[in-house]
Amino acid sequence: MKVLVVDDEKEIADLVELYLKNDGFEVYKFYTGNEALQCVDVQDIDLAILDIMLPDISGLEICQTIRENYNFPIIMLTAKETEIDKITGLTIGADDYVTKPFRPLELMARVKAQLRRYKTMTPKEEKNMVTIGALTIDQDNHQCILNNQTLSLTPTEFSILWLLCKHKGKVVTVDQIFQELWGEKYYTNSSSSIMVHIRHLREKMDDSAENPKYIQTVWGVGYKIG
Repeated sequence: MKVLVVDDEKEIADLVELYLKNDGFEVYKFYTGNEALQCVDVQDIDLAILDIMLPDISGLEICQTIRENYNFPIIMLTAKETEIDKITGLTIGADDYVTKPFRPLELMARVKAQLRRYKTMTPKEEKNMVTIGALTIDQDNHQCILNNQTLSLTPTEFSILWLLCKHKGKVVTVDQIFQELWGEKYYTNSSSSIMVHIRHLREKMDDSAENPKYIQTVWGVGYKIG
């Protein structure tokens, strides 16, 4: 499971990362808010731990931005003990609140409790629907939504994107794409044809090959997403 950790106090962030990794979590650690928000858009985060006081934008602002598109659990960290901070955090969508200094084992217990609750309350993922960050693709309804906007895709573009999303995190070779979509054996010009469709997909998704948010090129092999 993927946990986002955001705290500008390096010692605390590193300590939380250590405990999370010891429990088998995959950790995305940042010392600034803007970096964290960029991560949320491209990673399928399961839980976030946010410090309120950050050098660029506050943890409360990050929480509010996350809640515009995602519903995974958020635990707020702060050195303050004022009730107003706790109320504000919970009001804008935080699920729990831990005051510094805290015991790492207590934080880990809260992380696990929030994840248990979230997994219990969240409906099981539909067989023919995949969500990656702000992207949701629904095969049954032939619909693709990115940042709350419906993308207008051709049948081929949709099929390629669905194939990549269905295998999220794994490389899909050009040969696999061609075989699955056209049911024919790969031939020399297949790669250039698929590249054109990938380019059109990236344009519609406001993505790029140089700095991909979603579709990544694995040179000499194929493509992957997530």
